[in-house]
Amino acid sequence: MIKSIIGFLLVAAVLVLGAEKGPKDPAWKPTPLMKTVEPDTAKAGDEITVTGENLQKALVGGVFLTDGKNDTKLVVTEQTETTIKAKIPDKAKAGRLRLMVLTTGAEPQFLEQPVAVSIE
Repeated sequence: MIKSIIGFLLVAAVLVLGAEKGPKDPAWKPTPLMKTVEPDTAKAGDEITVTGENLQKALVGGVFLTDGKNDTKLVVTEQTETTIKAKIPDKAKAGRLRLMVLTTGAEPQFLEQPVAVSIE
């Protein structure tokens, strides 16, 4: 009986002391996700507003327009956790282009987003 109690206490102590708070991978970061863009049609010089999740500067290092082959960097004017405001540069090509983010960190990645804007 005493051996069972001691065994139970040992297992409980290991579980309590071994429990971690937060993610197990210290390099893990939430993934930026763009959900909407307004307006959905713009031209060079116009400002667009993108809303979504995890869009803060700590996670998003750059915002681009892409057609899958050519990328054009936008000029970010304002950035929060849920909103990015950016200007369309003069060199943006006309067409329906997807938005893409460049993540921050030791291994930055380009992530094409599920939103697009038409450039006139």
